[in-house]
Amino acid sequence: MNLTLWIATGLLAAALLVSTSKMFVPRERIAATGPAAEWIMDFSPRSLRVIGALELAAVAGLILPAVLDVAPVLVPVTAICVAALFACAAAMRARRGERLTIAPDLVYLGLAVFVAWGRLGPWAFTG
Repeated sequence: MNLTLWIATGLLAAALLVSTSKMFVPRERIAATGPAAEWIMDFSPRSLRVIGALELAAVAGLILPAVLDVAPVLVPVTAICVAALFACAAAMRARRGERLTIAPDLVYLGLAVFVAWGRLGPWAFTG
């Protein structure tokens, strides 16, 4: 189960890392990729940079505390924050009527909840 939790954590970190591209790519260019990316125009460039910075911090918070064995309790705390992020993303998509594009957000939400549960409970980084 520990390996499964690491795989889920890695998938979450990879998705968040890819998502930080919104910090560097102009939002008009991202919005032009298709209807699933039109949400980006609802946010200012500054807001997108803040969201991207938080996602980058989440990547570090999911991996580094456990790998470096420095405050590993931050892994499930970060996973809870990531779950909140994806819950908000799913709510935003529902508000916009983008029902078909909610699925990936819900999958990542489930992964984040799974990591938080596993790392707070039976497979916590202790001892």
